[in-house]
Amino acid sequence: MAAELFEGQYIWHPAADDRVLASVCVDVRAGRHRYACEALAETRSDFALRAHRSLVLASEAAGTDLVERWLGEEPSPEAALMWARVAVQRAIRAADARDERAEALERIALTACESAAALAPGDPTPWVAKLAMARLHQLREPAPQGLLTAPPGPWRLFAHILSLDPWHREGHHRFLSFFFTRHGGSVNAAWDVAAFLSQRAPADSALRLLPLVALVESYNPTQLLADRVWEQPQWRSTALAVYRNWLPTVPRSRFTPVLDLAYLAHALVMGQSEFEARAVFAAMGPYASRMPWSAFGDPAEQLSRARRACGLPVPGPD
Repeated sequence: MAAELFEGQYIWHPAADDRVLASVCVDVRAGRHRYACEALAETRSDFALRAHRSLVLASEAAGTDLVERWLGEEPSPEAALMWARVAVQRAIRAADARDERAEALERIALTACESAAALAPGDPTPWVAKLAMARLHQLREPAPQGLLTAPPGPWRLFAHILSLDPWHREGHHRFLSFFFTRHGGSVNAAWDVAAFLSQRAPADSALRLLPLVALVESYNPTQLLADRVWEQPQWRSTALAVYRNWLPTVPRSRFTPVLDLAYLAHALVMGQSEFEARAVFAAMGPYASRMPWSAFGDPAEQLSRARRACGLPVPGPD
């Protein structure tokens, strides 16, 4: 895998350079599920790719009846997984909008997750989908030893996911987000959990980025010298360690991990490590994600600002 060279415009599509996924997204928008089933079936032994593809496809299908038709016409573990993904998205959107249908949609989503898990017992993806809904009820299970703040949360569900895939990227990010202040957590709890999880991960894992994700989430532009936080030794050393240990592994990925690269590039630029950030932007190619840039303003403007700081080209005016 190698991202294409930047040719003057950003590509915001979440499929990035997974061309199979990008093509299937077109089919899903047209109401067809045959190739979506094939694209997911080939990921049964690649949980990272399965999570990525199912999540992107669910965002395309959530506003349609595609998954219900698919499940009725061609039931399979892939159809059940897509039903779970879509049902969870609908339930979360309804809950966040305080929709009166939220409780009913959540019951449907829980049933869908359980059905998908029963059809594929070794697949962590249905459990990760279920974990996304944990914040709706603020599950309060006691934390294991080793965390300073001992924050309660959905620890048993997370432990089950780890039993199926110890380094599941989305599972870790979903779990961390439970502790964000916007979901009822606290800054200290999020930092504590991020540090705990990242320290468990291998040195060359993208999960080492979790403290930088928590740092973006806690960003408060009204605080004095808020933009200088990334220059502190602990955050600079975190970003540089990820640059040294994880970035060299990126070419072996099945698709460009745009979001992880974006968090790393952002942290390096904010920490005044522009030389290293250039290599990260090169690995991203033209692909772009809205986070972390949208936490600081318009994502395209913030991304262009970071690229300019590294002496890199940015899109010209339309």
